[in-house]
Amino acid sequence: MFNQSSHTRGCCTFYCQSCGEVIIRDRKLLRVLPLPTENWGALVGEWCCHPDPFANKPLDPQENDCFIGDSFFLVNLRNDLWQPRPQLAPEETHCLSSENHFKLKPKANTKVICKRCKVMVGETMSSETIKFYMTEMIIQPSERNFPIIPRSQFVQSIIAQCLMELSSARSTFRFIIQGHDGKTYILLWLLNSDSLVIESLGNSKSVKKFPLLEDVSKANFSSAWNAVKVLYQPCIKNRNETLTSSWESDISVHSLTLPSATCLELLLILSRNTAMLPPSLRSMNSFQVRNCSFSRV
Repeated sequence: MFNQSSHTRGCCTFYCQSCGEVIIRDRKLLRVLPLPTENWGALVGEWCCHPDPFANKPLDPQENDCFIGDSFFLVNLRNDLWQPRPQLAPEETHCLSSENHFKLKPKANTKVICKRCKVMVGETMSSETIKFYMTEMIIQPSERNFPIIPRSQFVQSIIAQCLMELSSARSTFRFIIQGHDGKTYILLWLLNSDSLVIESLGNSKSVKKFPLLEDVSKANFSSAWNAVKVLYQPCIKNRNETLTSSWESDISVHSLTLPSATCLELLLILSRNTAMLPPSLRSMNSFQVRNCSFSRV
């Protein structure tokens, strides 16, 4: 997901993948480290015979660090001239338990948005630490130009790489795609990660244009590419509530958090590509079938 050897030799530039806006320019990364699992604190408590030395101490990166999570990375912005400014949140309505009426109370919004295209690229974790989502950012050595990658191809590749790495590291094959708002959008079941999709030369001309995504008929796809095969169930508009509740309470199911808009975008990509399959291959045991293309980005 993050090629440490290539990115730590020199300075890196962080781009918004949607529009190419520079988010962080010429950052020298001396340490690129994976974050522990979300339950690492409980494991430390079980193994330590003395008080937990890490209790109430967040793992925040230092100036030249980059910490990598399942679908995000943490970066310290203390000395950067360009600071992403969180979008102001509107006041929300909260009910007071001691009084039988509603009261408006402001709620902080931690969203970090691209100043050019207004896409959410991350969240503020503290005054110095930003969490950037992998589906929204491209990190390149500063001497290279911004690579133009079709949006749906980029999202599919990032999700496929996340699924492959997590299934290999944690032996889990079921995933919940959640938005940053805490809502569940998609249930994903990884079938295999060694599929090879072959497209004949004439197929690309017959693909219909999907107006909400890039025109795949004009995209420069190769005739064969690696893919992971997944089953999925949409969970928007109260669909599959019973199954969603069952998966959320199952400790063998892993959650991936993305911006809510990206969750909907991923669902559109899955639905569009399922419709391209022959009718007999579109579903399996009430789940819908999809191949996610996989390429290094």
